[in-house]
Amino acid sequence: MKLNAALSGLTLLVVSCATLAQAVYRNVDKNGKVTFSDQPPAANAQPAAPRSGSTVGTNSGLPYELRQVVQRYPVTLYTGDECGPCGAGRSLLITRGVPFEERTVRTNEDISALQRLSSQNSLPVLTIGTQQLKGFSDAEWSQYLDAAGYPKAAQLPAGYRNSPAQPLVALQPAAQPAEATPAPAARPAPAPAAANGPTPSNPAGIKF
Repeated sequence: MKLNAALSGLTLLVVSCATLAQAVYRNVDKNGKVTFSDQPPAANAQPAAPRSGSTVGTNSGLPYELRQVVQRYPVTLYTGDECGPCGAGRSLLITRGVPFEERTVRTNEDISALQRLSSQNSLPVLTIGTQQLKGFSDAEWSQYLDAAGYPKAAQLPAGYRNSPAQPLVALQPAAQPAEATPAPAARPAPAPAAANGPTPSNPAGIKF
């Protein structure tokens, strides 16, 4: 009896150990949801699409050296509508693979902000760090970009896009019309005072 009990206990122990040692699988569905199971993923399961490291307008996916240059000497281009030199300057930056932000000048507020920034109201204006370049010059812009350490040829990862152009002065949301104050509810007219003396409903003429 004792031997059988010992064998039974040993069998349970072996089963328990086998259960603890069972593999756990990490499954990721096509939507990126992660689940853990003791069942291996199906052979036809579709893996989640990899997330790109070079997202729009971010520098996280840039090569290390280029990312260091961008942090030290960020580039901003100030442009306007129907401005040929602005387009030429933009093309130069894109061709060289220079990450940059673009600010558009369209409104009177934008013009005033540009004058405070550069002491003039002509476009384009390029800033490389704290350096300002007024007006487009291929040779001058290239010289300053070289000095800042930007590569002469594009080194941007595939799929990288600069952030969309934004107005120089952020647009203010339109003021919402003030809600009309509701008129106070009309109070019900007070009931007419009961006539003195007895009435058909109050034959004793009692007052309160």
